[in-house]
Amino acid sequence: MIVKEEFLSQLRQLFSLNLYEVRIWTALLSRGISTAGELSEIGDVPRSRTYDVLESLEKKGFIVMKLGKPLNYVAVEPQEVVERAKKLVNRDAKDQVKRLENLKGGELLSELDSLFKQGIEFVEPSDLSGALRGRHNVYTHMESIIKNAKKSVYIMTSSKGLVRKADALKATLQALAKKGVDIRIAAPIDKESAEVAKELGEFAKVRAVEKLDARFCIVDDTELVFMVMDDKDVHPTYDVGIWVNTPYFASAMSSMYNMAWKNMKDASIAVKGL
Repeated sequence: MIVKEEFLSQLRQLFSLNLYEVRIWTALLSRGISTAGELSEIGDVPRSRTYDVLESLEKKGFIVMKLGKPLNYVAVEPQEVVERAKKLVNRDAKDQVKRLENLKGGELLSELDSLFKQGIEFVEPSDLSGALRGRHNVYTHMESIIKNAKKSVYIMTSSKGLVRKADALKATLQALAKKGVDIRIAAPIDKESAEVAKELGEFAKVRAVEKLDARFCIVDDTELVFMVMDDKDVHPTYDVGIWVNTPYFASAMSSMYNMAWKNMKDASIAVKGL
């Protein structure tokens, strides 16, 4: 049986299988029903490992052992395997989330916090910075600093960025607004972002940008996340953000933001003009 390595690699990632598992599974799929010895030869898997691999695949719901002698194994229909794999992933994810939730208030988390606080004492202010690669990582870090805001959150973004931030940060920003945090969002308002601007305007101050083109977020005049590329020119996977914790630079950026803010139109006016 000749199967491309790229195909096997994709299967391994999608179904969380090791190399021997994916070889035995595809070998059985190509035969429908087969013995361990035949699968070992077809899949180029050591005979000593084949039974362990078959047992693992059986537990995961990829194959079924047929009663009788010699022992034969039957392949499960791929569409059914996908459904079983989804259930397995959901179950494992719920178990993992539960274990992480149980850390709250526990001794292990207290020790981790203690280590962090001890280590942060030796960190120079200039070291509180970093590069964030991939839009998902940027938004995750942005949310982590935004949710701790005490005074203000100022955001400048693109039209598409406004839609993305509404999806990723709306709940967090709404919760902060209820606590009295000043939420200001500036972005180009077009047909694509008009509805989102209206939704965000229910709890935040939203204004339309016409000539400025930038993407950044300032929190409490202390922390700043800014993007180094135009989101129209970069794939989300390769998007890069820079995070800095520096009141000196962040407060200067905040002052410039507020100066520009005075010359921006209210988003509701911009929406009516579309």
